[in-house]
Amino acid sequence: MKFGARIFKTGLAITLALYIATWLGLEPPTFAGVAALFAIQPSIYRSYQTIIDQFQSNIIGALLAVVLVLLFGNQPIVIGLGAIIIIAINIKLKIESTIPLAIVTVILIMNAPQEEFITFAANRFLVIMVGVVSSFFVNLVFVPPKYETKLFHKIVSNTEYISQWIRLATRNDAEHKVLKENLIKLKEDTVKSDQYFLLFKEERTYFKRRDFVKARKLVLFRQMIATTEKSLAILKMLDQLDVKILIMPDEVRKMIQTHLDELTNYHERIHLKYIGKVRNQSPEEMLNTVGSGETTLTERYVDLYENGECNRELWMTIFPLIGMIIDYHDQLEHLDLLVDSFHSYHQEENEVDIQELHAK
Repeated sequence: MKFGARIFKTGLAITLALYIATWLGLEPPTFAGVAALFAIQPSIYRSYQTIIDQFQSNIIGALLAVVLVLLFGNQPIVIGLGAIIIIAINIKLKIESTIPLAIVTVILIMNAPQEEFITFAANRFLVIMVGVVSSFFVNLVFVPPKYETKLFHKIVSNTEYISQWIRLATRNDAEHKVLKENLIKLKEDTVKSDQYFLLFKEERTYFKRRDFVKARKLVLFRQMIATTEKSLAILKMLDQLDVKILIMPDEVRKMIQTHLDELTNYHERIHLKYIGKVRNQSPEEMLNTVGSGETTLTERYVDLYENGECNRELWMTIFPLIGMIIDYHDQLEHLDLLVDSFHSYHQEENEVDIQELHAK
């Protein structure tokens, strides 16, 4: 299990909430700790949005609980009815994420003693909000994770891992059981990249000129993710067609292997170019090699059927793989163009803020 910043922030938010609730004399302070647990978020923007939504949701929940108790008492069936109503209201307001804490608020208030009910209700509402505010304060004070760095390194690690498996698969060296297990992990890692992308997208910029840079980076990262997903699709196809590929003519199999080697090397080089580890313009020799490799492969594949070197069924079975390889090449060219454009225009503003990950 990895001990990350969010685990530390959660513990700190709970501790802070308990101290503040105790200092303010709000009872019981443990409710503030529970609220802090529900309210902690991975970014400042989400924390800000959460405090607004939670305040709105808990105000509604508190008022609903007070009205129901004053009208019908606090029997279990009334508390259950209150929970149903607050869930329906939150769904209607599209703040579903606040439902768990809102229900806690309703239950706590409706279980308050009948004597001085309003005072107890106000106390329990305040103790919940102390937890929510404590979480926001912790997120605000502690530097949030650099999602740009996390996103880039996740994309790079996914790409390198996929490229390794593609090289093994094209040489018929991949252990199929292990590959299938890793395809599941790679799919999960792709989902993780999408999550980091959304968190990076949500990060606020505090200067107007940074908005344009952020927009350019979002376009770049979106294309990086799309290109990596295309390479993953090729790996899946290689796994599915492994037996069929083996009975293709050796020349064609060698062409597929060579061209995919060129494309995966090109892919990795583009990532290095983005962070400034290689020169901006891709070498003309590499571009010519990649381009001619695609032309040679497609022309030879067409000739394969026209010359009767393989039957129609086999030819049609392998054809989707050829199409994916062509699409992968096109996606790489587009990504390369975006990186060149990023480094060529507005150079003073287009800073690449990718940090090295610390060894774990």
